[in-house]
Amino acid sequence: MPRFGILTRLWLSTALLLTIIFGSAAWLVLRSAEEAASLSLNDEVKSSFQAYESVWRAQREMLEATSQIISSLPNVRAAFNTHDVETIRDTGTDVWETVKQKTEPGSFFIVTDPNGKRIASLGIAASPATLPSEWTVVARVRDRFPKQLSGYLVQEGNLLQLVLTPVYVDSAQGKSLINVLVAGYPVTGDVAASLKNSTGGSDFAFTNGEHIFATTLTQLIPSRRAQSAQDLVDLEGKSVGSLTISRSLDASAQRINDLRRILLLMWFAALMFGLTFSYFLARRLVRPIQQLDRAAAEIAKSNYSVRVPADNAGDELGRLGATFNFMSESLRNTRQELIRQERISTIGRLASSIVHDLRNPLAAIYGGAEMMVDTELSAPQMKRLANNIYEASRRISSMLEDLLRVSKGKHAERENSDLSEILNSVIAAYGDKAAAQNVSLSLKAETPQEVLMEYARMERVFHNLLENALEMMPSGGSIIVTSRPSSGSVEVTIEDTGPGISPEIHDQLFQPFVSYGKKNGLGLGLALSRQTVLEHGGDMWATKATTGGACFHIRLPVVAASVMQHAPTV
Repeated sequence: MPRFGILTRLWLSTALLLTIIFGSAAWLVLRSAEEAASLSLNDEVKSSFQAYESVWRAQREMLEATSQIISSLPNVRAAFNTHDVETIRDTGTDVWETVKQKTEPGSFFIVTDPNGKRIASLGIAASPATLPSEWTVVARVRDRFPKQLSGYLVQEGNLLQLVLTPVYVDSAQGKSLINVLVAGYPVTGDVAASLKNSTGGSDFAFTNGEHIFATTLTQLIPSRRAQSAQDLVDLEGKSVGSLTISRSLDASAQRINDLRRILLLMWFAALMFGLTFSYFLARRLVRPIQQLDRAAAEIAKSNYSVRVPADNAGDELGRLGATFNFMSESLRNTRQELIRQERISTIGRLASSIVHDLRNPLAAIYGGAEMMVDTELSAPQMKRLANNIYEASRRISSMLEDLLRVSKGKHAERENSDLSEILNSVIAAYGDKAAAQNVSLSLKAETPQEVLMEYARMERVFHNLLENALEMMPSGGSIIVTSRPSSGSVEVTIEDTGPGISPEIHDQLFQPFVSYGKKNGLGLGLALSRQTVLEHGGDMWATKATTGGACFHIRLPVVAASVMQHAPTV
């Protein structure tokens, strides 16, 4: 996008925005339509199941009632009791002619003995040749008599709906089972078609695995359908197949496709309108923005006299141009002031550093002079105090010279100095104070290391670190200063046994005016010290010491003196 012009960006943004909006809206609409269609079809399938249950219940009750009527007639029971096939057939046929109008087309009634052997077929609705001569299911479910039993039966690849009605007679031993009346009808394509008509168009499929007993479908599991299934239970309570009822989604899919095409046409029309509108809008916006762009490029070249014409003073772009012109004038007027203030700020930072560091040598001079006035000292003690006062006075003089040089816009020359010499000098200056606080102060320098530096400024860095460490250990402890070479540089560590660095200020430790646990100080020492190290091309950081206190690390580059003689100063 940044490589394109504003007009192209507006076009692409408008197209993208309209596509996202219409795409999201179309997705929601289509999803809602699909969900509504799916829910509607699922409801229809559930209703079809309810209708099927109602039809099956009515047919079962009809078969049960008819069988009960036949088995309860005195002449039929008398004929059954004779066990004569011709008598049973003749009597049953006469009764069948009376009740067959109440049964479903294709229904059959079979009289069997208690073991399921066929005795006679009532009526001609089903040819005896198509029905088995042995109904073994009768013997398997005989222990559940005298209750009427109903369910499905798979017989020679056909699915039958059956009702078994036992016929009992009184005897000397009590009620005796003489015959069983098997009533039912085969589940065929005509039955499935009748169910489809009674449920308003739902398709039915009676199956057992890949075997199809009856169906209204051209394929067993058609695509794009809402469907549900339930088991077909036989007379023994076992599943012999399943009934699947389904509704086609083709009509709903066609309506959804029509809706999708309408939404696509609406998106295309809105996209064309949006691109046309954005083109005319961009033409109005591009010219003043180009003027602002050229003027900003001139400002970047420090040409603060450039101005943009206020052609559209009444709108936002016109006000932006006026504001830009005012900004250019303000930049030109304040540039010199900022330069002057930066110079003053530089002097102020160095002055703050020097004033902060003056406190330590002044304290040494004051303490030494007080001891010389109020205490009788030996000659060696007097000499040591005089030497400390001399070193402190020299440091004060060096600081004042630094301040004077900066105020005149000059910098101190860097020189090749032995880092061990500075460390020994700093440790010697704090020897008495450390002894008074019962703090052991030691230096471990592996080899002499010469570093190109401003001697006085680096000396103040180490003075500041030792002063902070002693202030945090008023009850005694130890400070170990270590200097070791490290791949083209030298690393100095100052490790103490004090309380360590508080987690509250660890991340802001080297920021100005950050102080914790100190009675005196402005919080400038560490910030100024790290800035000095950075200006010398090194780095300074803090970690937790192995002794539990604080450990400050200083890394300074070690460069050959012949090279560094020509290096620019900071």
